[in-house]
Amino acid sequence: MIGLIMFGAALILLMLGFPVAFTFGGVALFFGVFSEGMDLFAFMPFRIMSVMQNKVLMAVPLFIFMGVVLQRTRLAEQLLTSMGRLFGGLPGGLAISTILVGALLAASTGVVGASVVAMGLISLPVMLAHKYDKRLSTGTICASGTLGQIVPPSIILIILGDVLGLPVGDLFKAAVWPGVVLVGLYITYILILTRLKPEMAPAMPDTPGVSRKKEVLNALLAIIPPLALIVVVLGSIFAGIATPTESSALGGVGAVVLAVLYRQFSFQMVWDASKDTVKVTAMVFAILIGATAFSMVFSYTGGDYLLEDWLHMLPGGEWGFIILAMLVILILGFFIDFVEISFIIVPILAPVAEAMGINMLWFAILVAMNLQTSFLTPPFGFSLFYLKGVAPPEVRTIDIYRGIVPFILIQILVLALIVVFPEWFGMSASY
Repeated sequence: MIGLIMFGAALILLMLGFPVAFTFGGVALFFGVFSEGMDLFAFMPFRIMSVMQNKVLMAVPLFIFMGVVLQRTRLAEQLLTSMGRLFGGLPGGLAISTILVGALLAASTGVVGASVVAMGLISLPVMLAHKYDKRLSTGTICASGTLGQIVPPSIILIILGDVLGLPVGDLFKAAVWPGVVLVGLYITYILILTRLKPEMAPAMPDTPGVSRKKEVLNALLAIIPPLALIVVVLGSIFAGIATPTESSALGGVGAVVLAVLYRQFSFQMVWDASKDTVKVTAMVFAILIGATAFSMVFSYTGGDYLLEDWLHMLPGGEWGFIILAMLVILILGFFIDFVEISFIIVPILAPVAEAMGINMLWFAILVAMNLQTSFLTPPFGFSLFYLKGVAPPEVRTIDIYRGIVPFILIQILVLALIVVFPEWFGMSASY
């Protein structure tokens, strides 16, 4: 039972606000010494070396660098301005353009915080100025900003690929259709809502002195650069030309090229982007090393076998396990971050899923879709905090909480569709 007590202690400390990496490492040290003595930690250097030598994880800092550089090129600003004018004539057109821009930013950067902040600064004031409902506006921005969690290249897919031992390229391919369906359902919801209640998102008046042809041309010019980067990064992976790690390097170079084209390049910009990249990467790897120590002690105390036996006894077999696993991840997403869930919860569930003959690629996409929801669910949804930090004073926290509810339900609907009809998304539930 020591392993389960250790697991509960870690969750309580995380909910109390202790730093994630030090919580995992500290709990592992305390329970490891208590149960096995200091000799157990003689294995830790070898585990840390295996993490540092993992070539798949090299893609993490490179994709983060790509996203940070693109954040500084005003790519989001140009996309939102052009797409807003293109769709603004429709009721809900600004919300639709925000969803589409969020999808493009997700496929070209994969950085949730940057997307939410950029659209909160640019799109939210415009929507409020055109009398958009505050709940619809904030919900749309939060939901579209979190598309970077499921739309490749996604950091969470790289992490899951490493944790589950799956090719990251296969995960990227498998995540495309769920991402497309999610975007489509977001837009469908906005179209239906604005059809029933047009006053929630009135159409924008035409821009004086600008022809429709000119608006379309401006939109195309804004879309082509990020599309070119998406083709370079994802196309090279899907075509088998480059591995995800190699394509992440191409993405970093492509982001710098776009910075030059947008006339935003400077050595100071590269320096600042590199510092931001190191900070985020250090956070991810510190959590990974802490989680490695935690999982090692958890295994040596027999916690994994105890939990595995209990999960095998669940009623409903594979489906009972899947339903419980998704429910646990969804509930934990209310309180702790996707990185902790990926490094602690997923390695516990993975051996059971594999022993039951569950297709691990399908299981990984289910986990990724579920973890995306953690960015939106109160009280600790990061997207909510990102948006609140840049929103005007008249936008209250309760407006944001109410606004994201329909989008959370849509995400759960897509998750349920992938569970029940995996063949619709090009996957199967079993090997």
